[in-house]
Amino acid sequence: MSRLEGKIAIVTGAGRGIGRATAELFAAEGAKVAVLSYTPANVDRVVADIEAAGGVALGVVCDTSDASQIQAAVAKVVDTFGGVDILVNNAFDASVVFSSVLDLSVDTLQRNFDMGPISYLLMMQACHPHLKASGAGRVINFASLAGISGLPPYAPYNMAKEAVRALTRTAAREWGPDNITVNNVLPVAQTWGNADVPPPSNALGRYGSPEQDIAPVVLFLASKDAQFLTGYSLTPDGGMIIDSAR
Repeated sequence: MSRLEGKIAIVTGAGRGIGRATAELFAAEGAKVAVLSYTPANVDRVVADIEAAGGVALGVVCDTSDASQIQAAVAKVVDTFGGVDILVNNAFDASVVFSSVLDLSVDTLQRNFDMGPISYLLMMQACHPHLKASGAGRVINFASLAGISGLPPYAPYNMAKEAVRALTRTAAREWGPDNITVNNVLPVAQTWGNADVPPPSNALGRYGSPEQDIAPVVLFLASKDAQFLTGYSLTPDGGMIIDSAR
């Protein structure tokens, strides 16, 4: 049997990169997948790919920084599929992640928080009753190794992603009695296309593949295999930070 057979999953930021790889793997493993993204063309493409491969998907165009759109998106998923078992919070606005501490504006910081911990919180709150009703709910949030290491010049991004980790740990304790696990993923993956980037400094000497290296870790956290793991930060990073994320 497929590892997510009969499960219903929401994946945000599913139009490309790690989100797309996760949505497609979940569908291949038997889940009904809600593909959430801000860009309609990306949503349509991912849904078409999933359906062409024999999977089940629902496309939902959603700005996850907008509370009303989040509520409408979750309601559409529940109306269509009947519930929510798995929530993957992956969406982010990569256009506003750069600033030094000295030059950081409140507006830039606020945008990072709106798309990071605030968006994730709102998605989690909207999904909570359905995750609880499933009897084995899963929340997987995307944080970042940049926040762990304080990587410059990503001050607003680092701050927002570390807040995601705090949200995850707190929710893991609060939602444990509801049999909902809440974990982080902090990946190092090739998601920037043809842009010129420095060579990787991790132990394995390469950047991860969204399809081969990152999505399988998310699948593990979403599956029954991870039922006794909550509040953790898993780092599929090829050995970049070796143990320091704990």
